[in-house]
Amino acid sequence: MSKESKTNPAQNTVDSNSKIEAIKNLIFGENIQQYDSEFEELKADILKKKQELNDLISDAREELSKSIDSLSTDLNIRITDLESKLEDRLDDIEDEKTSRNVLGEALIELGKKIKA
Repeated sequence: MSKESKTNPAQNTVDSNSKIEAIKNLIFGENIQQYDSEFEELKADILKKKQELNDLISDAREELSKSIDSLSTDLNIRITDLESKLEDRLDDIEDEKTSRNVLGEALIELGKKIKA
């Protein structure tokens, strides 16, 4: 067996991580901390903006729900008012028909009296 296969897997991971860190330092140099800091700031800003958007969406939902409820109430009131007006108008028309019948009967009686 080779010596590498006998080593501890955790030690291999540590060695790999230190090698990755060494490569990052070679590529990015001393600026890596600045980049990490900027990335963390961007991440925090994105999370903040996401929360603000979620809050705005929640507010918009509440406003829409209130508007729908208000519109529904207003519509129900108007429909009830129109139904009431329609019933009143139908009653008026019925009264007018009744008045014509009464007038017709009165004219017939008047005609009979004049004829007699």
